[in-house]
Parts: sequence; structure tokens; C-alpha cells
Amino acid sequence: MSAITEGNAGQYGDSRKLAARARLHTEYTIAETGWFPWVAAQLPLKPADRVLDLGCGPAWFWAATAGLLPENLHLTLADLSPGMVDEAVARCGAQPFGSVRGCRADAAALPFEDGAFDLVIAMHMLYHLPDPAAGIAEMARVLEPGGFLAVTTNGIGNMREIYRLTTVFGSAPADPAAAAFGYDAAEQMMRTQFGNVAMSQYPASMRITEPEDVFLALTSYPPGEGAGEPQLSGFRRAIADAFRQGSGALDVSKETGLFLSRKTA
Repeated sequence: MSAITEGNAGQYGDSRKLAARARLHTEYTIAETGWFPWVAAQLPLKPADRVLDLGCGPAWFWAATAGLLPENLHLTLADLSPGMVDEAVARCGAQPFGSVRGCRADAAALPFEDGAFDLVIAMHMLYHLPDPAAGIAEMARVLEPGGFLAVTTNGIGNMREIYRLTTVFGSAPADPAAAAFGYDAAEQMMRTQFGNVAMSQYPASMRITEPEDVFLALTSYPPGEGAGEPQLSGFRRAIADAFRQGSGALDVSKETGLFLSRKTA
């Protein structure tokens, strides 16, 4: 299996490799609303809510949406990577939040008391866990009764036009994150834990005009990251063929959604 879901210490020590993948979305997404503002609009937040961002990464989301959110949020930024936590806190410290704190945390054993948060958000991170259901159970534990869990992930058809090119590395022609924890898993595990779940899909597509950005994104994690020159040359040829067939561009479908569950009061 393609290993975007493996080797987290090397992948997420800081945000550099993540940025190579994020560039595809920030540069080439076609949508009426950007991803971060769209997510912000889905969150049932109130002023002064206590919020846990689990798997916060570099906190690009909070820096981009601080002005769109209710006032005086108390933000806890948690990640397994200390480097990510440091970057996230530095990025959000100057933003207009009620408070910002960072914490290195294992999603399967959160270092917080029961009912400590009004909202927990896990954005594109549950596919990294060996046992996503255990992580969801921990998130439910630290939620206040009546609080919400928001999870974002991808559907199995996400960016299929790109992932079919990675078969040169021996990968399946599908989004590896969605294969590990996609729409069906999110629906089932969150409904099992909370008894309720609502899903919204982000209305967007992509039109990529720079082949090198595809190459850099798909070689920022294994197996592309460690591929030998023959495979890398084959990958470049596959990308070039796809762009030729698209008359200089690669049109890409997106399946990305947000799942929201409420803890029984």
C-alpha cells in the first residue's frame, strides 16, 4: 500500500513535506469558497468555546480563519510531532484567540480530563492511527456533553486522476488516505460512538497546469519518496502523458468531506 499513512515521524517532523502536497490544493482547487473558510462555516462554535485541534499540524487552518470564527476561543493545539506543535503555537500566538496552548499528544491516550472541550476537530489525521475507533472514543471522552466532534477525510474517488499515475511505484490507483480511513469508515465509527453523524462534502475540483507540482507532491512520501531513478523516470513519463492527453492540464476530481457528531447531553 502507498505509505502516506506510514512513517509519520519523518513525514511530519515539520511542515515541509506536507507543504508539497498542500500546494496542489492551494494553487489548483476550483471552488466558490476556499477549503479552510468552508470548514470554518461548518463548525458549530460559540464565543469562548474550548476547542481541541487534534493532529493540528502547522495550524494553517486557524491562522487562515481566525477572523471568521467566534470571539475568545480557547484553543488547544495537539499533535504527536513536537515540531508541529511548536510551529502551530508560534503561528497562532499572534491571532485573536482567547488563549492558545500547545500539547504533544497521542490520539489514543489523550492527556486531558473528561469533558474538557466543547469541540474537538481532527482534520485529515485519523487515517494515521492504527485504531481510528480508539481515537474517536478518546475524542468523545474529552468532549463536554452536548459538544461536537468534527472530522475531515477523503472519499475513495478523491483525486483518482492523480493516484492512478502512482501505479508505477506499485501503489493502488486510489487515495491511500481514503483507503485507510475514508467516508464509509468515518460514517460507521462516528455513528457507533455517538449515535449520530451528519456529513457535508466540499464542492470543489482541481485543474492542475504544472506537471512538476504533481511530481513533487507524489514523491513527498513513500513509495515515491524512496523510488529509484527508473521508477521516477517512469512516473515523469506518466505525468507527461496525462498532461498531453489533457491538452496541457490535468483535470482532477475531489471527494473531501466533513463529518459532525454531537455527544449526547
